[in-house]
Amino acid sequence: MKYLKQFLVIMIISFVGELLKIFLPLPVPASIYGMIILFILLETGLVKLGSVKGVGDFLIEIMPVMFIPAGVGLLESWGVLQPIIVRVISATLVTTITVMVASGLAAQTIIRKGGKKDE
Repeated sequence: MKYLKQFLVIMIISFVGELLKIFLPLPVPASIYGMIILFILLETGLVKLGSVKGVGDFLIEIMPVMFIPAGVGLLESWGVLQPIIVRVISATLVTTITVMVASGLAAQTIIRKGGKKDE
């Protein structure tokens, strides 16, 4: 029952994210809205970490399984991808490195600011 409740909390937040995607004229995926809503709720304490942690850990554990349909879709689209594979790989590498650098810098900034608060 505990995990069902936690999953329901995550599903409600995801549903609100879907509604925001429908009503807001921004090119933002519904999952991003959902993550922002969940972050705000966790930061404000309206949703306690313990009320979603169990299901969140489970979803992270099974995340690789969720990439199988995307991988199969890529294999099925090989005929379309083959002529542009070098450009796709180049774009993937550049964006991956950019995201890694941006995430690292953001994490360092947050850690430094957190360290100053403690002092």
